[in-house]
Amino acid sequence: MTSYLIKGAKPLGGGPADVLITDGRIAAIGDSLSATGAEVIEAGGLIALPGLVDLHTHLREPGREDAETVETGSRAAALGGFTAVHAMANTDPVADTAGVVEQVWRLGGQAGLVDVVPVGAVTVGLAGERLAELGAMADSAARVRVFSDDGHCVSDPALMRRALEYVKAFDGVVAQHAEEPRLTAGAQMHEGDRSARLGLTGWPAAAEEAIIARDVLLAGHVGARLHVCHVSTAGSVELLRWAKSRGVQVTAEVTPHHLLLTDACAESYDPVFKVNPPLRTDEDVAALRRGLADGTIDAVATDHAPHAVEDKESEWAQARPGMLGLEQALAVVVETMVETGLLDWQGVADRMSMRPAAIGRLAGHGRPLAPGEPANLLLLDPAARVTVDPAALASRSRNSPYAGRELPGRVVATFLRGTPTVLDGKAVR
Repeated sequence: MTSYLIKGAKPLGGGPADVLITDGRIAAIGDSLSATGAEVIEAGGLIALPGLVDLHTHLREPGREDAETVETGSRAAALGGFTAVHAMANTDPVADTAGVVEQVWRLGGQAGLVDVVPVGAVTVGLAGERLAELGAMADSAARVRVFSDDGHCVSDPALMRRALEYVKAFDGVVAQHAEEPRLTAGAQMHEGDRSARLGLTGWPAAAEEAIIARDVLLAGHVGARLHVCHVSTAGSVELLRWAKSRGVQVTAEVTPHHLLLTDACAESYDPVFKVNPPLRTDEDVAALRRGLADGTIDAVATDHAPHAVEDKESEWAQARPGMLGLEQALAVVVETMVETGLLDWQGVADRMSMRPAAIGRLAGHGRPLAPGEPANLLLLDPAARVTVDPAALASRSRNSPYAGRELPGRVVATFLRGTPTVLDGKAVR
């Protein structure tokens, strides 16, 4: 393997240091390092961070390769500084068997840009009626540890309890899409004064909070791990804070778009802003930021949801919910959390790498930048400002809510086990 000598980077935003990468690992960190034959990367002014880990990525393959493939989604992830992503189960066929999760896992290995970690469905066909082959997926070559019906809530409490009991046997986690479906029938956006004025059916905050309240009680009763997907309301943050104070094994994620955007975006009736759960209020956004800062919310997860043009560019009511997120996730966190003083670079590494890797039980990811550790890392130019052009993104889809927006920071390089997947801001392959 080629050796790389990164000169003058700032690990976790600290003082400048050289980083030597040899044989896929960090060989040394220090001042004025040298290495015969190593490729030198001048990194003065760049921030070095552990490679990011996404707990929530929709790669669409198999079944909707017109919107995204494992390869194109992996390339977008690498460009965003990610070295591992969890591929959600709502493919076609659904990833509810060992065979399908192994297919996704192998496609990720063939792309070789990030580690693609399949998420198994909780129920057969995401139908919410009977448990999928959780044990078989856990024992497969893909070693699934995260299970989710994301896009659908496991709304039956007895079924949710059985899923929690089942995954406890192999230290798995159920990642719940918290949405009481009887409260969101026909919902189009956040329920409030704005939805009433715009004439769009509302999605009440209580629909999310009711499921979180139920599930933290179930997880506490069973003694199992629960993860809450894409938390979006202030009330949800308070419920999580209460549950953690009681010792419940619950973790949670927030998306970049819920940290930055609000339901005011719906004023345009542009369906690029339609997402599930919906964009919420300014007060919710502030609570989410505080919750991420104090650790009540454990991780930032993209919920990268590519859609083909015909599924998104339509009337609001007919458009599919979802947004792209992989390439701009770190930039949005820089704007909403770092530039506001809510997180430092160590905090960014914790919420976007270390904790997500721990939740997903990923060995080799989310590790400190230290000698002997796998060289999964990124270099970020914090001074750069980039205007988002959807046509220039690596995804096969173009449904970015950040189109035309200038965001801070630019990923200059990403390394996966010592091999660059991105250099000079461009995908290597």
